[in-house]
Amino acid sequence: MSDSGDAQIFHDLPEALVDELLSQCGPVSESLSRSFKRVHEEKAGIRKTLEDLGLLHRDSEISSFPVNPTSCGVDGSYAVERLLSTDLAVTAAVAVEGLTPPVEKRFWRIPRHFCEIKAVPHCESTAVVLRAIMMCMEMELATKAPHDVVMLDGSMTTPLIYMNQALGALDESPPELNAILNDRVKDAIASVKTIIEAKRSDKIYVAVPKYTTRKELAEKLELEGYEDRGLLSFVLDAGDYVGPIDKTTTSQPWNIQKIAPGYSNFVSYYMRQITNLKIIYFRPFEHVPTLRLEVASSTARNPQRLAVLFEAIRIQCGAPSIFEPYPLYMADRMVKHLGKVIPALRRTTTQYIAEQWEDNLGTMFLAMHGYRTESG
Repeated sequence: MSDSGDAQIFHDLPEALVDELLSQCGPVSESLSRSFKRVHEEKAGIRKTLEDLGLLHRDSEISSFPVNPTSCGVDGSYAVERLLSTDLAVTAAVAVEGLTPPVEKRFWRIPRHFCEIKAVPHCESTAVVLRAIMMCMEMELATKAPHDVVMLDGSMTTPLIYMNQALGALDESPPELNAILNDRVKDAIASVKTIIEAKRSDKIYVAVPKYTTRKELAEKLELEGYEDRGLLSFVLDAGDYVGPIDKTTTSQPWNIQKIAPGYSNFVSYYMRQITNLKIIYFRPFEHVPTLRLEVASSTARNPQRLAVLFEAIRIQCGAPSIFEPYPLYMADRMVKHLGKVIPALRRTTTQYIAEQWEDNLGTMFLAMHGYRTESG
């Protein structure tokens, strides 16, 4: 074992299982080393190909007078606590302001977060509806933010996928959650249109997915076995960017097998608009991996707006220990704790019930026993 920290991690596993897992690390490291070495050796050729295709650029080519753009990040989470007799369903979204310029006078309306907690019957569709509610909350927070650059966690396709799945499962979902989704979906659709059309010249919406399997660029370069972001983290130097690249859906279809009844116009509109979005890969510093940025065509094709976007990314990626823009990092850290607070919420709820309970407390406590927490 390499250190005491690793020993503690493996503490609860059978010793034989630990030994076998560790013995397989050698072949895995050899495979990864070969993969990394291949990209490193082909770096010059890949850069030359990107230059020939007119895709590789330096951010200094479009730099303008510093404007110190303000920014914020939006992220959400949900969790389901499986109890004996029922489920506790919780979802929340938060908007976090980035590192601010010297002066910012615009008023940011409260609330800067939304949350819901409901007791619902056991149902397989609970998580599906919770994700859609979470996404509705994120979209509304994003459009209410007064900042120059609003960063969204995940892809621009995520809202459509989550919302369509939930709207198609309303007949099978808990009524308590369906009511919340129906109350929020109209405003969410209006927010989605604002975000993907990006008509305002003084506001930029950008999706910054942490994890992606998209291969628009790798396929263009005919490099199999790599996804774009990982590949370009080896290829790009600080200040390089690649794009704009058209967003395509032909190689990896979206997870839309069935359009929700009554929302076919919205789904069709969304899919048309998404194909007009552009992908840009930007590496602000050597200590930050290449970032995938999904923006409207009006932003990607405008040098001034693109310069503002890059400047905001650079300002928010200055800390060496953070591998994504600061407001997204902070929002992610906050919402990821939602699953951890569910037991505390359950205990608080149990206490309220016990104060009014007139029968055998043992039965009530047994019914409120938590088996596991599922979150996302």
